[in-house]
Amino acid sequence: MTDSTADFSNLKAVFVNCTLKPSPDTSNTQGLMDNAIAIMESHGVSVDTFRLADYDVPAGVYPDMTENVPGGNRPHDDWPELSRRILEADILVVGTPIWLGEKSSVATRLIERLYGLSGELNDRGQFLFYGRTAGVMITGNEDGIKHISMNVLYSLQHLGYVIPPNADAGWVGPVGPGPSYLDEGSGGPETEFTRRNTAFMAWNLMHTAAWLKAGGGFPAGGNSSEEWSEGATFDHPNPEYRR
Repeated sequence: MTDSTADFSNLKAVFVNCTLKPSPDTSNTQGLMDNAIAIMESHGVSVDTFRLADYDVPAGVYPDMTENVPGGNRPHDDWPELSRRILEADILVVGTPIWLGEKSSVATRLIERLYGLSGELNDRGQFLFYGRTAGVMITGNEDGIKHISMNVLYSLQHLGYVIPPNADAGWVGPVGPGPSYLDEGSGGPETEFTRRNTAFMAWNLMHTAAWLKAGGGFPAGGNSSEEWSEGATFDHPNPEYRR
């Protein structure tokens, strides 16, 4: 039986919808994500959600593209505020549609801008995203759920997020043009496989986030980028090769 005694009320989650559609257009990706949001909110998790397409988020490798941009071309950038909302959360869920078997261009932009923060550190000297957990949710009318999950979850763990078991959920209709997740008669909301994976993902993210928070973040020891830069070798067998 599900552990109904677990307390997740001190957790925050952020769901970033990487649909190509700005609000208020119907988003099938949001329709799927809303199921995981409902599970988390029913257990006291504070949930924030937004569509990246609703904001000006230019391409770039800087945390703020209005600063330190060569050539004086400094576009408006909503990313500093959006990244603050992401960093306030214990849980990140990325939602994306499938286009040509890949995550959306908006999802690629999200990962790129998150990567732009990868040089920053937390108060333990670890990479900034340590101590958080992440998952992915995918919708579409073509194959690609597992391929996109591998890509997104690898990217997020490379940045420092902890990826729990079964951290992906998705739904695809018939191959080729056909009904989308929220279309009447699509069968999407009723699909057993998707419903199960959505529930598993939501619960595993909550459990992992609670463990990390109770431990004060990801354990320190042998993983401080700051200490490595200062000369630590963390028992690597070839310390003489330190530059």
